[in-house]
Amino acid sequence: MVTEAEVRKALRAVKDPELNYDLVVLGLIYDIQIEGSHVDVTMSLTSPGCPVAGEILADAQRTVEGMEGVESANVELTFNPLWTPERIPSTIRSALGL
Repeated sequence: MVTEAEVRKALRAVKDPELNYDLVVLGLIYDIQIEGSHVDVTMSLTSPGCPVAGEILADAQRTVEGMEGVESANVELTFNPLWTPERIPSTIRSALGL
């Protein structure tokens, strides 16, 4: 069975094209639930009006579904709570000038 840590590691391959940092580092992954070979991911975006939201969600979905031990996955978008830069580690925030 796949673990939450393995899912997070896989999702590090999915980057926000505008910031060029991965979803995990940006703090966009809110929750990961695993039930057998099914994975549910709840994530956010840096902005509700993100023009590439569909692309990012599709990349995350493909990444999780492509993992060994995963037969199905669901990636759900939420803005509750709204993402803020405080979810980014302080070293990355300073590199971004935040």
